[in-house]
Amino acid sequence: MAKPEIELTEAEWSIIKAVWEKEPTTAPAIQLKLADHTEWTYSTVRTIMDRMVAKGLLTAEKVRNQTLYKSAVTPAQAQRGELLYALKHAFNGALTPMVQCLLDTGKLSADELAELEALIKAKKKGAKK
Repeated sequence: MAKPEIELTEAEWSIIKAVWEKEPTTAPAIQLKLADHTEWTYSTVRTIMDRMVAKGLLTAEKVRNQTLYKSAVTPAQAQRGELLYALKHAFNGALTPMVQCLLDTGKLSADELAELEALIKAKKKGAKK
């Protein structure tokens, strides 16, 4: 059975990015790290992190009198889930309009366009085998 795609809320993104920077970590450390950007209390951070454990996004291990959290998903897995969510919800699963939208932003450099062309050529070559 295929693993379900990962979908994170905005709050979960904030927390998992902080966890990725320095893990294992504790809820108080994450609350302190995010204090400049949020007004979350320790209990809010702890609740979100515990929910993330239940969802399989983080792992928690009790060490003496503290709980250490680690990520259970990689940045690539989370990014893929976010992209597939946008593809499904904003573009009804149609890849071409999504790519067209990204191209139309005008924010791609010549190097980025060349990289995309190379990826497409490599994918075509692999599909012919």
